[in-house]
Amino acid sequence: MIRNMGILDRRVRAFVVAPVAIAAALIIGAGTIGGVILFVVAGIMLASAATAFCPTYVLIGISTHPHGVRRVGHHIRHGHA
Repeated sequence: MIRNMGILDRRVRAFVVAPVAIAAALIIGAGTIGGVILFVVAGIMLASAATAFCPTYVLIGISTHPHGVRRVGHHIRHGHA
């Protein structure tokens, strides 16, 4: 598993972005297209926060993890990908 997100990034996604997206979805209507899109966005934010992996970061080549991109569970540690 590759980790490319730092703790602050994960917390902002889980405790700010996802709840705001859910609240906005409920305000505009959970059954509307906009509401469904916001629920999907909230789900993606929670999933990426839980796994510490953001596919978009891979595409643009950035990492907010303090040691750079880390591969966990494959015997590669200390910031080496």
